[in-house]
Amino acid sequence: MAEKWMQKAFDAHPGRLHRALGVPEGEKIPESKMEGAAHSKDPHMRQMANLAAKGKRYGGGGRHKGRSKGR
Repeated sequence: MAEKWMQKAFDAHPGRLHRALGVPEGEKIPESKMEGAAHSKDPHMRQMANLAAKGKRYGGGGRHKGRSKGR
């Protein structure tokens, strides 16, 4: 497994969860919408919400956050 799998996961499709939930990309996704997405019947929606929540817990969740400038 790749060392930086989470960074690759977030960079793969930036803004996809925002678009799916109808929230503009510059705004924070409300907790109620994240909770609804995490318990959705759609498995892909659940996966996106869980990955976003996991990234938020570990300091990620933002595009290119935590990357060095030399990259």
